[in-house]
Amino acid sequence: MIEIGAQVELSHPAERVWRALTDRELLGRWFAEAEMVEGVPDRMLLRTAGLSGFQADVEVEVTERQEPDLLVLACDEAGRLSEVTCDVTATTQGCRLEVREVTTHGGWSVERQKPREQQLRQALTVRLPAILDWLAFQQVDLRRADGGMTAELPLVGVRGRAGRNPRRRRTLVAVVAGAVLLAGTAAWVTLPLDPKPVAAPVPTATATAPASSTATAGRATVVSTATPSARPSRATASATTRPSRTPSAKPSLTPTSAAPPPPPAPVTARYETESDRLFGYTGEIVVGNPGGAPVADWAVVVTLAEGTTVDDVEGANWRQDRRVITFTGAAVAGGGSQTISFDVRDSRPNAREPESCTIGGRPCAGL
Repeated sequence: MIEIGAQVELSHPAERVWRALTDRELLGRWFAEAEMVEGVPDRMLLRTAGLSGFQADVEVEVTERQEPDLLVLACDEAGRLSEVTCDVTATTQGCRLEVREVTTHGGWSVERQKPREQQLRQALTVRLPAILDWLAFQQVDLRRADGGMTAELPLVGVRGRAGRNPRRRRTLVAVVAGAVLLAGTAAWVTLPLDPKPVAAPVPTATATAPASSTATAGRATVVSTATPSARPSRATASATTRPSRTPSAKPSLTPTSAAPPPPPAPVTARYETESDRLFGYTGEIVVGNPGGAPVADWAVVVTLAEGTTVDDVEGANWRQDRRVITFTGAAVAGGGSQTISFDVRDSRPNAREPESCTIGGRPCAGL
């Protein structure tokens, strides 16, 4: 007994997947053309001759049907008998489809088994999701004539780069301008006043005059005591004023000196869309380390659209918290890089990239 199989996670309801498995026209779109056997409703002929891993057309008969969960087929390919089981399991994001083929009489050569399994896997992971996306889009589009149903089809406009919300950008500019104005006002308030008013020590000198006049009050020498007290006050004021100009002006320049530039980022990231389809795409992120020492603590954070999921991640560990995907991995050697590949099931028609991508709080290049 030889067994081959494949499994795929689909962001579509089980009823839609069941239709793709049992509708003759849809089956011909993603796997092989099918012809119904006249007079026998549960039998058909699959035109598989010429497909990789198949030697002839396959006669198929439905032996068990539990819509939309289970479909069992008895297959005859030029005398080689097998049984194909299609299990559909509902999930929170859609459903899971598992297809297994087990030989019951005869078998395939080693040269045919591997390409046969590759053919099945490619049909389930590439062509079937594309047909399901097309079917979903067609069902929504046909409802437009009913009125009030176009809300199910997300509106797609011209999208700019990551973090490109014009209103958010205007708000950021206003905040920065306010911060600069506030910093300028604070600097103006803290600047020293004009050195001329420093002659305030004059009252100190005049305050000593009454003491002198009090000491000579018996001789009534107010004029003579006022004259010597006035002259020293001027000298004292002059001596106080001159030195205050130099030290008060120079220290005020030191706090306004420019701060040194921040050090360069230790790691970088670049995003690129490898392939796309109607309701999804495959993204790639290259994490680079331009420095000389390895960097272990790095994380790439990707924000997706509402209702979007990620499958088949390669090159990193990952976790999803609603719309946010965080990728982490092993240390990146100095001068080296790490490539992350991930498949996205996006609810927006013709979406080509995530909403944002950052590494260490800095935007990824290419997005």
